This record gives sequence, C-alpha cells and structure tokens, in this order.
Amino acid sequence: MIAAITLAACAGNGPPEHAFDVAPYAHKGHVVDCDAFKAQADAQAVLRADALDPNGLDRDGDGIACPNLPGPTDKKPAQRDFMTDVDGAPINEPIKPPPT
Repeated sequence: MIAAITLAACAGNGPPEHAFDVAPYAHKGHVVDCDAFKAQADAQAVLRADALDPNGLDRDGDGIACPNLPGPTDKKPAQRDFMTDVDGAPINEPIKPPPT
C-alpha cells in the first residue's frame, strides 16, 4: 500500500531535466564555438540565453544551435529578434530594396 502511494505521488514528475550553466558563455562576446559543447542541448541553452549569438552557434539563423552535436538535444528553435546574413552574422539594419 505504501509503495502504491509513493508511486502515485511521483507519477508525472519524469526524469530531472538536464541542467547547464550558461553564465560562462552568454553575454561574453565570442568565447566558444560548437566544438566546445558535449551536447546540442548545452549549445541551445547558450543560444537561448544570448539570442544575439556572438558565438556563432546558429550559423544558418534557424534558431537551432549546433544541430550536429550529440544528445541530449533541444530542437525547439530559440527566438531570434534580428536578421542574419548568409553566414549567420547579425544584420543590425534591415536591407532595404533599391527605389524603383
């Protein structure tokens, strides 16, 4: 009876989430690249914390950091509030089409 109550109380909690300290990487400028991370989810956490992406973790601008790294993975795109050029560098001013 006690075991059933314990199992019912713990149901739905799931495994603990993977925790990663982004402080050494976020808002520090370019300090790492994808090779510095063991898991894609770690790189994604850094991208979420610093969406300007000075580390170039999201080279194609799709909101997914270092997609080729092994798991654990976090493939939910990070919100990017700016445009990027072809190599992923931020464009501060949107490019306006020439006047017609």
